[in-house]
This record gives sequence, structure tokens and C-alpha cells, in this order.
Amino acid sequence: MLNRSIKTAILITSVVNIPIIMADEPPTEIKSPFLKESAQARSQGLIKDSKLNVLIRNFYINRDFRNSSHNSYGAKKAQSYQEEWGQGFIGTYQSGFTQGTIGFGVDAIGMYGFRLDSGKGRAGGQLFPRNGNKKPEKDFSRAGVAAKARLSNTIVKYGEQMVATPVFDTNDGRLLPETATGLLIESNEIDKLQLTFGRFTALSARNQSGQDTQVNSMLGYKQHNGKGLKRINFAGANYRFTNNLLASAYFSDVKDFWKKQYLGADYVLPLTNDQELNFNFDYYHVKAQGDMKRVYKIDSNTWSLTGAYTIDAHTFLIGYQSSSGKGGMPYGVEGKDAVYLGNSSQVSDYNNEGEKSWQASYTIKLDKFGLPGLSIINRYVRGDNIANSWTKLKSGKGKEWEYNLDARYVVQSGPAKDLSFRVRHATYRSSALDDRNEVRLIVQYPLSIL
Repeated sequence: MLNRSIKTAILITSVVNIPIIMADEPPTEIKSPFLKESAQARSQGLIKDSKLNVLIRNFYINRDFRNSSHNSYGAKKAQSYQEEWGQGFIGTYQSGFTQGTIGFGVDAIGMYGFRLDSGKGRAGGQLFPRNGNKKPEKDFSRAGVAAKARLSNTIVKYGEQMVATPVFDTNDGRLLPETATGLLIESNEIDKLQLTFGRFTALSARNQSGQDTQVNSMLGYKQHNGKGLKRINFAGANYRFTNNLLASAYFSDVKDFWKKQYLGADYVLPLTNDQELNFNFDYYHVKAQGDMKRVYKIDSNTWSLTGAYTIDAHTFLIGYQSSSGKGGMPYGVEGKDAVYLGNSSQVSDYNNEGEKSWQASYTIKLDKFGLPGLSIINRYVRGDNIANSWTKLKSGKGKEWEYNLDARYVVQSGPAKDLSFRVRHATYRSSALDDRNEVRLIVQYPLSIL
């Protein structure tokens, strides 16, 4: 949730001029304005271009369900309160590429998290895995390696990795991140155009050491017959028409779950040196297939449009989101960040069947007020017309609303530079789902070793 990928993509068309090579001159590299300069040609080698980073993260979460009938992950008794606190370490290594026409390299990730506080009666914040008695484990870890190759500006990578696309996006919103196992191809050969292809066969949840065992598909559609991700194939393109306009299109096929099509556009309109307008459009079409289709007849269209006005340190945003058809916009088996919708918030994504929602938010960056590194977001979202049969709603149309306060401070200089503190608070009320008050406290410190 609330997590938007940084999309890159780059091209301009013009006439190709081929230079004449004289007999007594060395060959000259033939360049085309259609193509980008080869990144592989600039390779400094496997070791010299390597990067090794460690992220130290402390994460606390509590949820008060206000004496609701909330039932967490199959627990036999209703649980009205969740509270978990943990410490995590995430290490990532990215090698460079060997020199030559085709470069080879390797990436690796290792992570470890341990429990500082929680218990059977308070578990469920998705920080830790649970044992057979539904108690949170004391600690857990995960590691993986991915091999990669680069030809010009195209990278092929296979193994354990994190991915960010509108139809497959691993989440990093808890103590440790999700990771996926499979093949990813990213090509930036043509200026202004990025092409992406992927095939993944396993997904590790944020609170797991293994793969797939507790991956839910969100929106009430639990993993079908206890199954998580079997296989997903996806393809997409990002194209930057101008410096201010970016368009995206993606398609995915998730075995025994659904097929999705995504369209998106981002447009920035500068007004003055310190003023601009920003518009963002997102659209998903989802249709169930295989095992899922036999249980849920999902066939839906969901779209959102947001407009933001920025003046100096202030940003004012309004948004509208609508879902039509059957089943809303389910996601999760393809990563818990695979929801690029404008009204997606801390608790709800406002992606239920038939739901219409609007948003108003205000962001302030306090650099110019003598507090560099401090930013605060206030967000209010309201939705209605919820019609899902799996909710506690007995009849009529459900409603929900949410208020978010998100404050973040990043140390700007000195020995603790880049140390960050974040407080996220949500008040959520609904006639169709469980009410909730939620607080998240996150402290992070990144270390760059290489």
C-alpha cells in the first residue's frame, strides 16, 4: 500500500546519420539517436561496481479493533487487539558486471528479524511468523541469490529478488520485505522506453522464512485451497513522451487466480519555479481464471484519478476512485504492493466491489520553516457502495472512512545522517469491515559498506 514505483522510460525519433569511414581512419562507433549509449560498455568490472548495504530497522505496530469480531489468520477466538515489536537487519549485495560484450554478475540478499515484544494473544501484525500454537516465533531469517547478465542496456536476472511493477510488486512495509523467485528482464535499449518481462514461481511473505505458505490474496480472497503463488507471467512498458508525461501499460497472468491489465499515466504541469500541478491516472481490469473462477466470479474494472497542487512547501491533493463489475480489485498473491491506486491508504485500498471513494490530503515539508528533513501528511478518504458478500455486511451498501497522519524525519547531516524516524497513525471506521485504530513506529538506519 501507498507504495508507488519510480518508473523510467526514455525515446525520441530522428534521422539516423551513418558516418563514412575512410580507409586510413580507425572505425568510428556508429551511434543512433534512437538508442541509448550502452551501459555495459561503461562497466568497471565485477568488483569495482559492487555495492554492499545494510538496513537496520526497528518496527512497532499496534492495532485496536475496538472489541470487534476480528479473527486473525484462522485463530479460534476473536482478537480485538494486536501488538508486535521487532528488530530487523536487511543486507543487500549488488555486484557490478564483468567487462565485455556480455557482462555477468550476482546479487544477494540476507535478512534477519527477532521479536522484542508480542504474544499469542497480541500476535497478527505480520511482523513475525507463527508456530503451530499460533504464537509468534522468537526470530526468523531468509536469504537468496540471483544471477544476472547484461547486454548493452538489457539486464536478465534470475533468482531471489525484489520487484516493482503495477502487476507484481514485492512489499517492504513490515520488519522484513517480501522477496520473489523467478526471472526478470528489463530493457532500456530505446531512449525514453523501458520494457519489462517477468516469470515468477514463488513469493516469500514479509513474515516468513519459507515461501508461499501464508500468502493471502487480500480483499477477502484467501489463498485458494491453501495455495499461494504458483506462477505469474507479466509484461509491461513505460514510455516517456515528454519530460512531464509518462505512460505505462502492463499485463499479467497469475495461474489459478486471475489475469490483469493495467494502464497508467503521470503528468506534471509546472506553473512557476515553486508551483506545479500533478495528475495521476491508474486503471485495472481483473478477470478470475482457473481455481479462483470456480469460487469467485471476478470480472471488474477499477480506476482512480488524483490531482495535486504544489506551492512551495505545501501540496494539496484530491482524488476519486471507482470499482465496477464483480469482485473489486483483488491482489496480494502477486505481492502486497501490487495496487497502484490513488486512494490506497494505510488500512484500506478502497478497492471493494462496487465501491466509490474520494480523498483529500495535505502534505507539508518543513525545510523552509527551519526543520529540514521533516514532512507531515494528513489524509482523509471516504468510500461507499461496498457490495462484497464476504464482509460482515448483512444487507444494503457498506461504507468506510479513514484518517491518516504520517510524519517522517530524516537526519540531514553528521554521524547519524540518513537515520529516519516515522510515525504512521490511522483511524478507520466501516459498516462492512472491522473498525480499527492503528499505530506504526519505524526507525531506520542505512549503512553503505561498499
